[in-house]
Amino acid sequence: MSASLKSSSEVSNASLIHSLRAIVGARHVLTKPSATYRFRKGFRFGMGDVVAVLQPSSLVELWRAAKLCAETGRIIIMQAANTGLTGGSTPDGNDYDRDVVIISTNRLDGIHLIGQGKQVVCLPGSTLHDLEEKLAAIGREPHSVIGSSCIGASVLGGVSNNSGGALVQRGPAFTEMALFGQMGEDGKLHLVNHLGIRLEGNPEQILAAVQAGQLPESAIDWKAGRGHDENYATHVRDVDADTPARFNADPNRWYEAAGCAGKLVVFAVRLDTFEANRNPGVFYIGTNNTSDLEDLRRHALTHFDELPIAGEYLHRDAFNIAEKYGKDTFAVIRYFGTKYLPMFFSMKSRFDVFAQRLPFLPDHFSDLAMQFISRFLPKQLPQRMCDYRDRFEHHLMLKVSAHMTAPVRAYLEQWASSTGGAFFECTPDEGTRAFLHRFAAAGAAVRYRAVHTKTAEDIVALDVALRRNDREWFEVLPKEIEDRIIVKLYYGHFFCHVMHQDYVIKKGYNAMKVEHDMLPGLDARGARYPAEHNVGHLYKAPEEMVEHYRSLDPCNCFNPGIGLATKKRNWVAESV
Repeated sequence: MSASLKSSSEVSNASLIHSLRAIVGARHVLTKPSATYRFRKGFRFGMGDVVAVLQPSSLVELWRAAKLCAETGRIIIMQAANTGLTGGSTPDGNDYDRDVVIISTNRLDGIHLIGQGKQVVCLPGSTLHDLEEKLAAIGREPHSVIGSSCIGASVLGGVSNNSGGALVQRGPAFTEMALFGQMGEDGKLHLVNHLGIRLEGNPEQILAAVQAGQLPESAIDWKAGRGHDENYATHVRDVDADTPARFNADPNRWYEAAGCAGKLVVFAVRLDTFEANRNPGVFYIGTNNTSDLEDLRRHALTHFDELPIAGEYLHRDAFNIAEKYGKDTFAVIRYFGTKYLPMFFSMKSRFDVFAQRLPFLPDHFSDLAMQFISRFLPKQLPQRMCDYRDRFEHHLMLKVSAHMTAPVRAYLEQWASSTGGAFFECTPDEGTRAFLHRFAAAGAAVRYRAVHTKTAEDIVALDVALRRNDREWFEVLPKEIEDRIIVKLYYGHFFCHVMHQDYVIKKGYNAMKVEHDMLPGLDARGARYPAEHNVGHLYKAPEEMVEHYRSLDPCNCFNPGIGLATKKRNWVAESV
């Protein structure tokens, strides 16, 4: 690090905050613990102190603020929607060697269509929901249209973490085209334009042009790079491969902003879009035999002329827990749409801050209140789904394009007649509710823990990439681990063999110890983890991944400590 870089002590926090207020406005520099709480606390995990939370309203403000913080020795945590599940966009405790500043990008929304909408340029605060809505108007879709898009996840957050998703054909979020700021070994923040769009001027002029959408067609290089992983559709069909289809530590999907995990200040990404599927068919499938479901998966991937759009798995226990503890989330989305869900989460967080000031209120009071209210909501699930819950342990929601509906129906009739399974073809409303129920399962364990604090210690949440050739895909835990668990929730992206596994741990047991005891079993199966939520502060990153982060951020000033790596400046090794 250059000697010209001022240390935190040379520029006091008071002086820093004064300068930041001049850049982004006093209203958008949050310093009180109550005001910063919802940014400092992760969606599931993560919590720590910060000097300030910044909310810039323009790319120029973001550039000036990031430059000031980084070049005066502060740690910067770039935060988009804060919907991650492994704590990767919040502080991890208070054992940093420098002061921490969170830069929230939620005011930096903006989506520019280029090439008649065949590609998009997305700014840091643009959400998957916004992108989905904008593209729907022209008959196109983004890379991801389901799952995390429902809670306001950002486009850039997905790219930064190579997030997966439910769409079988498209693979993890990926691009080779981005505009980003990178700290050099000289201690300075440098703007790097790899958008594949010729932009003139100094950094602030370039950033202002991108924000304004001044992206003339004549300046666009249509061969600049890939806007998604077009090889994934072939890759996932190889059902005899002894490796997983996708996982975060796969270096084949790291490229600058893609897989940077907050080690860069990403100002914009350029992505491909896709022609929308009209009138898809949805089949609801039940079985008590995991081998029958695996045979179905292998046949669909190797014999269908076209890959399914989505294939989502849900175990009966997850069905039941989601029905009870995800009912209000389900109802909010069903009645109000996904657009308002981030607002509800924000209101919940603000209420939690208020409730903490009242010692007579129990912990997780908002969760308790919402769970109480949900008891009075009408039944949300179609009767046919509930009937299948009673009959079958394993459930699969299969979505296919309109022209694949007939051949898939014919295959399922043959499959059902030769197995103990069954299926029904969903009405449009049933199909929507089936996939929405699968989404509600993702947050059900959190609610269960909040409601059952007397018996539940904590949650272990794993997202696991199984080998593509793994026929024994359903987990069987040793008794000594089972005895420490109240309930298990299994759900996931079945055709990609990516499973989400949530475990509610009994009171008195250490959840981290339980998780560590589980990992050798996954290693023995050849599984890789995490599959799509990235290492955050829960998983140890392999050395190759740490080297990747070090190459992006040689000063270790952006999001230090992810992957359980050192938090020290310049990657100084932790003392033993």
